[in-house]
Amino acid sequence: MNFLVHMFLRSLVAALLMSSTGRAEAIPADPSGTWLTENGQARIRLERCGSARDRICGFIVWMKEPLDPRGQPIRDSLNSDPEKRTRALLGHQLILGLKLSPEGRFDGDIYNAEDGKSYSVSLWRDKSDRLKLKGCLMKFLCRTQTWTQTLDVQPGQLVGLTGDVGGPRADREWASLPPPARKAAAK
Repeated sequence: MNFLVHMFLRSLVAALLMSSTGRAEAIPADPSGTWLTENGQARIRLERCGSARDRICGFIVWMKEPLDPRGQPIRDSLNSDPEKRTRALLGHQLILGLKLSPEGRFDGDIYNAEDGKSYSVSLWRDKSDRLKLKGCLMKFLCRTQTWTQTLDVQPGQLVGLTGDVGGPRADREWASLPPPARKAAAK
């Protein structure tokens, strides 16, 4: 009988510990890295951005077809901003400063050069090498894609740092780095 009571108490303690409300919150996995889009047409580099480096920005760093039929770089010709219509799609910023949500996802806007419009987007790591990206036209018209992390470099892929030669270019609002720390005055 003591054995049954002992087992019951042990099970009760284990159940209480597992249902404890003092659990630590899970830290969302950082989505930084290079990702192959679901259709295999582009690679997107995600990285920290914003003055506090608390946002996620994304850049096209490789395209399967970067040139138009005349052999010229494909341009962002449908952009609503006339200043951006002549920029090449390869290297441009399409994910615009996503913020961490209470659900552990990164939410914000994504720019679609195919129609020149921006859409609401949410992204998160589904697995260590898989990223889910959910884009919505309205709250109820959504589509989810799975992107795969890539570690190799394809011919024509931009590998330089953002803003440097051989790297993608951030839009003005995301290009600024935090100001350098001031040094204490020498006595």
